[in-house]
Amino acid sequence: MEKMCEATVNENLDNEHNPFPPQSQNGVDYVCDRSKIQPPFSVVIATLLYCAEFVSAAVMCSAYDESEDHVWLGLTITFMLVPAVLTQLTLTFIHRDLGRDRPLVLFLHLLLLGPVIRCIEALVIYFQAGRREEPYVTISRKIRLKKGQGTPTESEIGHSERKLAAHRNAFKRTAVIQAFLGSTPQLTLQLYATIQEKYRPAERVALIAITLLSITYGALVCSVLAIQIKYDDYKVRLRPVAYLCLVLWRGLEIATRTTALVLFSTALTYWVVPLGLVNLLFFFFLPWVKFWRKKGSLPENVEKNMSKLGTVVVLCLFTFLYAAINIFCWSAVQLDLADRDLIEKQMSWGRLALYYGVRFIENTFLVVMWYFFKTDYYEYVCAPLVAVQLVVCYSLAVLFMMLFYQYCHPCRRLFRHNVADCLRCTCCRRSAQPRTPTAADQQFTLPPDLTSQLGDCETALFDDVEVVD
Repeated sequence: MEKMCEATVNENLDNEHNPFPPQSQNGVDYVCDRSKIQPPFSVVIATLLYCAEFVSAAVMCSAYDESEDHVWLGLTITFMLVPAVLTQLTLTFIHRDLGRDRPLVLFLHLLLLGPVIRCIEALVIYFQAGRREEPYVTISRKIRLKKGQGTPTESEIGHSERKLAAHRNAFKRTAVIQAFLGSTPQLTLQLYATIQEKYRPAERVALIAITLLSITYGALVCSVLAIQIKYDDYKVRLRPVAYLCLVLWRGLEIATRTTALVLFSTALTYWVVPLGLVNLLFFFFLPWVKFWRKKGSLPENVEKNMSKLGTVVVLCLFTFLYAAINIFCWSAVQLDLADRDLIEKQMSWGRLALYYGVRFIENTFLVVMWYFFKTDYYEYVCAPLVAVQLVVCYSLAVLFMMLFYQYCHPCRRLFRHNVADCLRCTCCRRSAQPRTPTAADQQFTLPPDLTSQLGDCETALFDDVEVVD
């Protein structure tokens, strides 16, 4: 969770009233191009997925009502409304609308149409940007990586760009909430209902496809946010091949995990509940156990004027989301409730390997148990082939994950060790030996205090990615 704060003008910047600032100053490249504001694609995609899933779930509820399937109807409505309400609360919380006079926006949030009006606001801001001269709010200072060298850059941030950045940040978080608190249980439910009822209506197939897209997009957003948070001082840009690798990794991982859980639930229905609770409780209490062992104090930057009880409630909700993500896929971050950013910024290859190792064993166990206790529905299905396909698909997901960190990660040159080193166990042999600094390392450590003069909101809000290899 990143601290979201009000837009303020930095009066200490020397070039605020200079219409033609120098292109280079003390080794820092000055970028002044306010016309190249990126379109809010993430806002539009998140809104389309939200509306498509809500409408398809409503149509599916109508079909369940006609067939008098009250159990499926109640669960579908629950998994449709709960994430929608949480999405409205998240957008209201991030934009601080409760303290502003915006009755129409709040009314649309009550009608569960908050993402639609927010998307319209973002599009209006984007199309009106550049029509008139506007003073910039602040200057964003980042390090641009290119061919192993780090170059400090400065760029002006205008009002329009800052407002669009706030919308992007809000919709990224709502996309994650929608994916893992709504789409994942909805996808699991509809797959289970399809197997139990032994038929696939078009409405259910559409809902399954939309929820799978929503989960994959949410996992993709998790990976990108993790990179932006861990490497906040650097401007990073993911190449198309990196996005392709991420989609294959996340899509295969989520599809195989969900399929294994559904197959296991059809064979041993009552055992899937304690299995899910064990996973949820483990990942929920893990950050709190670390917090208790460190004897840390609660962060004070979650929200202004929030009591300790309110802070604990927000952190519990945040931890619950973290646990829901880890049930289905790797969250890409580790929580540290004692830290002001709530995120551990150090890369832990050991935790990554442990997670995927345990998850691979668990998925294989679920598939094997399904194979021995499968129902008559799979009489005409080649069960050994299905089991082998699930194991192979999850192995491919792990392979694409390793390829991403080895070759496609935008900040892989900053890694002390990469995937190949871990596979050769060189991390263990060289852990006690200091590494000889290279020329690239000297370039990276050149501007250690690049963002020291910026406020918290300036370093956290603008998370555009641009690291070029």
